[in-house]
Amino acid sequence: MNNFSRKGAKKQRGNHDRKACIAPLRLCGKILISIVLVILSSPVFAQAPANNYLFNDTHFHLTNYIQEGIDIHDFLKIMGNKAGRVALFGIPLQQQWSYRIDEDRGPTYYLNSDAPLYYYSFTDAWIATAYKSLSKADQARFDPMITGFNPTDMYAADHIRRVLRTFPGVFSGIGEFTIHKEFVSAKIAGEVASLQDQALDRLIEFAGEVGLVVLIHCDVDVPFAKPGVEPAYAKQIKALFKRHPNTTIIWAHIGVGRIIRPIKDQAALVEDIINDPQLRRVYFDISWDEVAKYVVSTPESAKSAAAIVNKHPDRFLFGTDEVAPPDQEKYLRVYEQYAPFWKLLTPDASEKVRKGNYERIFDEARRKVRRWEQTHVKGGSSNSGG
Repeated sequence: MNNFSRKGAKKQRGNHDRKACIAPLRLCGKILISIVLVILSSPVFAQAPANNYLFNDTHFHLTNYIQEGIDIHDFLKIMGNKAGRVALFGIPLQQQWSYRIDEDRGPTYYLNSDAPLYYYSFTDAWIATAYKSLSKADQARFDPMITGFNPTDMYAADHIRRVLRTFPGVFSGIGEFTIHKEFVSAKIAGEVASLQDQALDRLIEFAGEVGLVVLIHCDVDVPFAKPGVEPAYAKQIKALFKRHPNTTIIWAHIGVGRIIRPIKDQAALVEDIINDPQLRRVYFDISWDEVAKYVVSTPESAKSAAAIVNKHPDRFLFGTDEVAPPDQEKYLRVYEQYAPFWKLLTPDASEKVRKGNYERIFDEARRKVRRWEQTHVKGGSSNSGG
């Protein structure tokens, strides 16, 4: 073999050796990239769109009191670049259509009929199925909540456990569920819910064990309360919070309702809860147009509300409390209703109430619940497999 041939052979062997070394590295690189992409696509790690949206929504109903609503893909379009992430749930109560009472006029809302309401557990499967129909990127914009349980039932906690095991990787919290609510509580078939019920304690204790956020609706007082009389449920709701210091609880609407006006000492009640070190995991949502109505009713009321939020910006969250809105204009109406209030907040407080507090609370819930599922769900799971 001449020198040229020997050099060519050496060069070919060198190229072959280099390819043999590089090939495994390329394969490892591809595997590593695939693993990273899978991790980043998980709802636990995936992020909402760039932070140019107006708010995260801590209180949204995909369906109404007869379990009808909007397709989740259509709702994504309504969210657009206005809402980043949304706590997603249906309504745990079904309005009965009694022909004996309403004949052919099928009621669609609890104020449309004297017929009772009843707990509707299928709502959890409906929400989970809607969520799992989304891409991983779109799933990252939602935090589904379990609502289809009866809070007077000692088995309510077992329902929550069963839902988590059936739909691992989906849910981040429980609620919105109701204990005392004007015109609703008395209509629910069966036993009346109570803040002093051991069934309620059992399910909130379990939620804390798992890491689920608890979103509870409970009026601070009864309808048409007499002036000067102590609010009916103020002490009871605080006592409930104190019994569960390790559970993250959001008090929906701060106890205010359609006719349940803010009590005379509402600000003092909120401050009392905030200043109690045992209640550091209790938060307040300012969702619902009825709540916004009271906040912005006068310049003085707006200033009063803004003052306490500016003082304690880590403890409040914005929500719409919209029910299956048909378009973006309807969806944004509560946010826009709060316009005078937003102007009075400091930039830091506004950012936290509209976005940051939601992300902090629900990111923590996602991590804790997924960790619980990995231990307690057969085979483990860190994503929905949607």
